[in-house]
Amino acid sequence: MKKSLKKRGQKFLVKFSRATDRASEESKEHIKENFIGRLSHVRNIRLLVLEWGLLVFALIMLAVTQALWFGDSYTEDSFGSGGTYMEATVGDVNSLNPLFATTNSEKVLSRLMFATISTVDFSGHPGLGLAESIVPSENGKVWTMKLRENLKWSDGEPITNADVIFTIELIKNSAVNSVYNSNLANVKVSETENGEIVFTLSSAYADFISALNIPILPKHKLENVDPKTLIEDNFSNAPVTSGAFTFNAMQTTSTTTEKVYYLSANQYYYKGISLLNSFAVHTYKDKDAVISALNTGSITATAELTGADKDKVLSKQFIEKDSSINSGCYIFFNTTNESIKNVEMRSAIRRGINLEKLRAVAPNTIPLNYPLLESQITLSSYPEIPSENYDEAKAKIAELKGDTNPKLEIATINYGFLPDVATELTNELQDLGFETNLSIYEENQDFINNVISKRAYDILVYEIELGADPDLLPYYHSSQASSTGLNLSNYRNSLMDDLLLGARDTLDETLRAKKYESFLKYWVSNVPAIGLYQPNLTYFYNRNVKTFGNNVKLVTALDRFTDITDWAVVKTIKNKTP
Repeated sequence: MKKSLKKRGQKFLVKFSRATDRASEESKEHIKENFIGRLSHVRNIRLLVLEWGLLVFALIMLAVTQALWFGDSYTEDSFGSGGTYMEATVGDVNSLNPLFATTNSEKVLSRLMFATISTVDFSGHPGLGLAESIVPSENGKVWTMKLRENLKWSDGEPITNADVIFTIELIKNSAVNSVYNSNLANVKVSETENGEIVFTLSSAYADFISALNIPILPKHKLENVDPKTLIEDNFSNAPVTSGAFTFNAMQTTSTTTEKVYYLSANQYYYKGISLLNSFAVHTYKDKDAVISALNTGSITATAELTGADKDKVLSKQFIEKDSSINSGCYIFFNTTNESIKNVEMRSAIRRGINLEKLRAVAPNTIPLNYPLLESQITLSSYPEIPSENYDEAKAKIAELKGDTNPKLEIATINYGFLPDVATELTNELQDLGFETNLSIYEENQDFINNVISKRAYDILVYEIELGADPDLLPYYHSSQASSTGLNLSNYRNSLMDDLLLGARDTLDETLRAKKYESFLKYWVSNVPAIGLYQPNLTYFYNRNVKTFGNNVKLVTALDRFTDITDWAVVKTIKNKTP
């Protein structure tokens, strides 16, 4: 059997070998006959061969060109996680406790490290932060709040109602002297059996949700600290946080005038972990140092400059982004000073100055005629503002002055276009027959204490925040015409007071609008201030990073951090989904 299989195998191999040799010979003959033998004919069709060769080459090159040309259409720039975003601010940092944040640097650090009960949403309206819900009673005097579930501090401890109540009581404590005290001083806070927090107000307040845009402190870290020494506690240097970032370290640079605060992404942030690994806040003494840092590439971005500084930013790596904010620049008259106490004098000044010329000094800003914005509330009508008439105004001013020649003390701060606007106003007042003295101050605590608090001016050119919803009581109510209030005109009018209280007290938008329409008539006729323009936030940032989106409506400059979890510095390329 084995011998038979062996013989069959040998016969098969012999046949296979012969077949292979035969196929090889036939292939050689085929190649010789059909290729080698015909090469001599190529010269007869060389033009056709050349044409086909060029056609094939052209097709190959076209395919390569298409791949290179349209390759970008199949991919897109994107950003990934990692890296450090470096932003420059102006102002000292005396405390990292958000209840004491007054300088720009402190406010930025507070916003990055501490979440708030309510917040401003992407649309620029009051929204929810740590709170899951905030609901007013029908009369607007009782507001009920419920926290989101599973909130945590950066140390992993839960954020609870106890933390909220603890913080509110600290803010109300006069020994703490917090910047948030004014809106919460007369508010009572308590916890219900079903885990909600109730705020009871002494009077109705339609925009109380905005008053809850306050940071919360951890009771488990501070409950044994004397409120009088709260600012001195170690918490002010290394806080436990609830925001997108947590404190890591502070470094003083070789210049000694710059300090860098390094923050790390907070893994417990309720909105999710930031794409950025860290955020570094570089603090400087003045904006000149910020400009220098931009030009040397030491920082990623800054919000400390204005359009007036554009020509000083020489580095081509930075993009300028202008976003309107809910603020207003005004000429405030100190109505208690003898020289402009007379409403006829203030009216004459308004008719005598060229508002268009003043506004032209602040390019790319929005003209502002009233103490509120159209985006805040819808009114059926606005009172007409008297038109300019230089000759009549100058004659009226001369008549009212008589034999006296009062000198007007004009004050402003060294920020943005304000010095240029104040200078132009000074020139126009001199043309109208006034003696003037212009003082330009640095924006610091000395200016607040010695100029604002003391109302040491006849005319103040200044910018104020107007908020998400209109609430003009802080700026024009008689109770705020004091060293601690914001009634910068020192204006007192009982009828206007009633209208402002009525607008604040009602939750009925239609009635509220009517109150403000009536208030505006008094405001225009009594001239406590003159509207100039709505300023912008000018943000310079490196073109290779991702910052706040164009869909974010800013109420204040700090609202740029609304979408901070989406900011990024690590650039990548990804394929598009078909």
